[in-house]
Amino acid sequence: MSLALKSHCKVNLLLNVVNRRPDGFHELETIFQPVPLCDELRFEKSGHGVELSCSDARLETGSENLVHRAAVSFLEEIQGDGVKIHLQKNLPISAGIGAGSSNAAFTLRGLNELYGQPLDDDCLYAIAAALGSDVPFFLQDEVALGSGRGEQVHPVEPFEVLNGKGLVMINPGFGVSTPWAYGKLACLPESYGKTGQLDDVVTKLRSGDLSVLFNSLELPVFEKYVVLSVIKKFLMGNGALSALMSGSGSTTFAITEDRPAAESLREKYHQNFGQTGWSATVSL
Repeated sequence: MSLALKSHCKVNLLLNVVNRRPDGFHELETIFQPVPLCDELRFEKSGHGVELSCSDARLETGSENLVHRAAVSFLEEIQGDGVKIHLQKNLPISAGIGAGSSNAAFTLRGLNELYGQPLDDDCLYAIAAALGSDVPFFLQDEVALGSGRGEQVHPVEPFEVLNGKGLVMINPGFGVSTPWAYGKLACLPESYGKTGQLDDVVTKLRSGDLSVLFNSLELPVFEKYVVLSVIKKFLMGNGALSALMSGSGSTTFAITEDRPAAESLREKYHQNFGQTGWSATVSL
């Protein structure tokens, strides 16, 4: 028996990093917006242990891979035998769009389905939270607010202001290390936000205001990777209603009036910056 699932990504409409916690993580407030651009996972019961293959040779497929770790944790929990997993990578790596976290979460979801739903939601959540801060978000498919280190997920109604809007995502072809980006905040204390910004941003988004999108990590990341600030400025100057770096980068996204406007903006970007990197558009 085999099973195939598509593993979607996200952008952060808000990433407000409040402070560094005693456990080494950061307290944050975030808004997760799911995006229907996907990697693909195929699962098959087989042998003993976890056998992972991947279409992208740059990704390790051993114990450091989140998919591998998710599968091992699941099999240990149910005392299962083994599984073969193939990951078809369509999304960029270390891009701030949660692709790796999504792969891990959909591994848990897929294996739970493959084995007949032996684990309840609470157990899946506990495994996901132990794997990474963004992984619990991908156990569900809705717009959500995130708190704590991001692992406390609260699904909410979609934002009406985004209905029918276009989204263009630009990745320049390199990744940004998430630990490095968060670590640089200590050198730039002015990048920390104030607790409670989440409520304000949600309220303004509900009223139709797209100017409130914010990411604390832009300050340290843009300081090192200047091209990302140039890309954001270009998007805002060529028709975007709003633009922001997602997560810890290096993907920058822009919201446009509709999908054709997103396609036009994407074409303008490549005319000015060349064809390197990765880009995509979708309707929200």
